[in-house]
Amino acid sequence: MSQNRRRNRNNRAKANNQANSGQRKGNTGAQGARRKSEPSVDPVEFWGDAGRLPDPISAVQGVPDVRALVTSLGRVPIPGQETAAEHWFSLVYERSAVLAGALAAAGEIDGDRADPDDET
Repeated sequence: MSQNRRRNRNNRAKANNQANSGQRKGNTGAQGARRKSEPSVDPVEFWGDAGRLPDPISAVQGVPDVRALVTSLGRVPIPGQETAAEHWFSLVYERSAVLAGALAAAGEIDGDRADPDDET
């Protein structure tokens, strides 16, 4: 490729870049104006009445088989890899249950410990 062609190509690329950067600068003002004119959403109206929420859970209890719900759906639909997939998914379910129990213990809402206020 000759040097003149390269120069022309480079000059056109520079001109396009300058034109595009000018267009971007011009659009920011219009976008900012649009954002300001949008109505604000009332958080109480959006999230609803807090008084209608259910009472918080006071204790979380573990289950004997953490895989029961998932295994009730049937075998994993991965042809040829069902056994391996079930093994690894079981590990994930069990690890999740352990972490959930740890979080419940940290938040002092696990149902396994005896309540010191309960004298029965």
